Amino acid sequence: MYQFPKGFYTDVREETVYATSITIENGVLKENKTKKEQGVIIRLYDGNRWYISSTTILDQVQEEIDSLAGMALPCPDIEEDPIVRKYEVNREIQLKYTDCDVSQISNEKKLSVAEQYCKCFQDYKEIQQWKVYYVDNHTRKHIVSSKGCDVTFDTQNCCVSPRYVLMKDDKPFYGRKDIYRMKFDELSGHEEELHAVIKEDILYNENAVPVEPGEYTCIFSPAVTGVFAHESFGHKSESDFMVGDENMKREWAIGTRVGAELLNIVDTGLEEGSGYVPFDDEGTRAKKTYLIKDGILSGRLHSAMTAAALEEDLTGNARAVNFQFEPIVRMTATYVAAGESTKEELIAGVKKGIYISDYNHGSGMSTFTIAPNKAYMIRDGRLAEPVRISVITGNVMHTLHEIDGLSKEFELCSFALGGCGKMEQFPLRVGLGGPYMRVKHLTVQ
Repeated sequence: MYQFPKGFYTDVREETVYATSITIENGVLKENKTKKEQGVIIRLYDGNRWYISSTTILDQVQEEIDSLAGMALPCPDIEEDPIVRKYEVNREIQLKYTDCDVSQISNEKKLSVAEQYCKCFQDYKEIQQWKVYYVDNHTRKHIVSSKGCDVTFDTQNCCVSPRYVLMKDDKPFYGRKDIYRMKFDELSGHEEELHAVIKEDILYNENAVPVEPGEYTCIFSPAVTGVFAHESFGHKSESDFMVGDENMKREWAIGTRVGAELLNIVDTGLEEGSGYVPFDDEGTRAKKTYLIKDGILSGRLHSAMTAAALEEDLTGNARAVNFQFEPIVRMTATYVAAGESTKEELIAGVKKGIYISDYNHGSGMSTFTIAPNKAYMIRDGRLAEPVRISVITGNVMHTLHEIDGLSKEFELCSFALGGCGKMEQFPLRVGLGGPYMRVKHLTVQ
């Protein structure tokens, strides 16, 4: 396909992206947009540095390769370079969504699905304003390399995302429901789910009282467990933070106990959803990587460069938001593995605590924070009154040891809007989730 110059490692990643974006606000169509774009990123490595070019002119790729080679110095032993030796040579086609490609669905049908959910807001005088977003994306990638890699695969998502604002005492409450599916024909028929969420939010907003600040045992819903795993430990596991930092290497040595014995945190691109990527953007096959296994630091996430630098195995986590960017170490779907209790058993074991049902946002590296969207007191082992909480905080490495219960119930969550950000690359689709999780000694404000 391409003539790769001798003395270099070269790879080419071609992407074809189709996406739809529809927005209806308070019954008025604000956006109905479809885009299709193709582009290529070329990387060339001479053993000392990388040379990178991106173009949307597909018939000029060979010229770009030759131009990059003209800037570099050939290395006769490039195949023995530690980074080059790490690259997998996969040759495979995985087109999972050809038969249900959202690019083959008319915009009229997509608009009609969005309008179905608009009707749900007519029944609630408490809703001050609302929007319904419809978004979809089908991306096909083809990655080839001078080492012999040749993989083609696709990813897809389609979502309807209602958003609304409830008001009480001039204080807004922001409600939402994401209907996320891999196939368009599975988006319809979920109106009762939206109604149930709206009714719960109205009751919460009318009855919630400010929490009494203090230290509590908290139980996280699967989505909140997932954002905790993603923000507090997933980013710490992205190994580019560690390259060249000897202190961090010692502190984060594989085999170190970092959490409670029942805790397992996993990252994988194999699970269908917003974190699904059968190959990463270097052509590495997706893996199931235990970041923590039975409370022990067991792995971290890698590109070929970081795997070579730390002398560890590839994990399939070199990812880029699109063809304009080179791949960097990123999560795919990160989750806490299920436990052996039930949700009811976890709650029953708490005399006075808080159940965090949903969240607005989270962040964390050394200290994590979660801003709850909905929360409820737990009193004598039962859910009690709804409470308003600004933020929950804790020291990451301390909190990992304070986890003392995980449910059998498990959910891997996908999100329609937004994504994960790192450096200038945002938003990247990722998944997160886990079981209901009980954590002691969290600061609640």
